[in-house]
Amino acid sequence: MELQHEPQNFSNSLGFAEATSGVPALERHYTVAELSKLWFFSENTIRRLFTMEPGVVKIARPHTRLKRGYTSIRIPEQIAQRVHRRLQGLS
Repeated sequence: MELQHEPQNFSNSLGFAEATSGVPALERHYTVAELSKLWFFSENTIRRLFTMEPGVVKIARPHTRLKRGYTSIRIPEQIAQRVHRRLQGLS
């Protein structure tokens, strides 16, 4: 008796980007340096654009007597697209 395998159709299966597009925690997050290279703006300009933007992930280490404070930000792809549309005057 021989087992017959039916060919699997993978055209309906979602890729990682499509499957995670509805999950904000799993979507692509950009660093300031990555967006500055993509948009041809300085890193300072990108920081100014996104520091107060709702939805941006901020991880802060407060300053102490011996060390300066530092804030690391990650910009979700949807937030970057929203800001880009706003800068173009489309929304």
